[in-house]
Amino acid sequence: MLQGIKNRVRRMIEFVRSPRRVVYDWIRRNPYKVKNDELFMRARWYFEMPFGLDLRHPKRYNEKLQWLKLHDHNPLYSKMVDKYEAKKYVAGIIGEEYIIPTLGVWNSVEEIDWDSLPNQFVLKCTHDSGGLVICKDKKTLDVEAAKKKIKHSLETDYYALGREWPYKNVPRRVIAEQFMEDSKTEELRDYKFFCFDGQVKALFVASERYKNGHPYFDFFDENYNHLPFERGYSSAPESPEKPATFLEMKCLAEKLSKGFTHIRADFYEIDGKPYFGEITLYPGNGVEPFIPDEWDYTFGSWLKLPIDK
Repeated sequence: MLQGIKNRVRRMIEFVRSPRRVVYDWIRRNPYKVKNDELFMRARWYFEMPFGLDLRHPKRYNEKLQWLKLHDHNPLYSKMVDKYEAKKYVAGIIGEEYIIPTLGVWNSVEEIDWDSLPNQFVLKCTHDSGGLVICKDKKTLDVEAAKKKIKHSLETDYYALGREWPYKNVPRRVIAEQFMEDSKTEELRDYKFFCFDGQVKALFVASERYKNGHPYFDFFDENYNHLPFERGYSSAPESPEKPATFLEMKCLAEKLSKGFTHIRADFYEIDGKPYFGEITLYPGNGVEPFIPDEWDYTFGSWLKLPIDK
């Protein structure tokens, strides 16, 4: 009983010191308590962004991503963000040769056939972001820790956390993929192309993702000229060199984005060949500020909503 009283007093003190943080932490821990999507998005925006949210006349890129979550509900989006189904969808547009091989797909951790997996592989869940297990040597893999991580990911409702509605209809499964790494960079660099109405306007390179505990994000224009802003993470000390297959990846991204107001198409370059990564509809969940702020408006000017036309 005494410990319970101490915990209540501690929470009261925390609320007095930082009421916004306490309320936000409660929302993050209890996403289902806020049923209305717009109300949830406004609450999260209020606690994460340094300026107000305008959904009636959105001008910022981040604002427009929130608008798309609420109003652009193309059923195809659920297939595009499903990490298993997206492979078949993308292969039908750009070809099977750009798809990283799938080694297996299961509905639960208990179904994973560990014996059938090679010495190196990657496990991920089809419905979320971040639940990743990278195995470079099967003999040293902590299988129990891997199971725990994947199980936690399977139990996570990714839609509830950010109200990216396409994930609501994605089956929760586990897939194993072939382990891939570029021999030159000794990593798997991400090349993430921002496409607007079928045209690449910018991209960023995510590098050194697993070397420093966090990646570097370097932004470039459609011609691979470095752009002077940051979003999410800092730029690398040395700007990543232009990939050999840049024009090919750019062309593939534009093929995938044809007919859509906005998508981000992600690719890897592995030993001189591009491979599809994933399609993202709401980069940064629409709650990542640009530094400097003017670039939020620049990206927003490229994203043409129906209410803009």
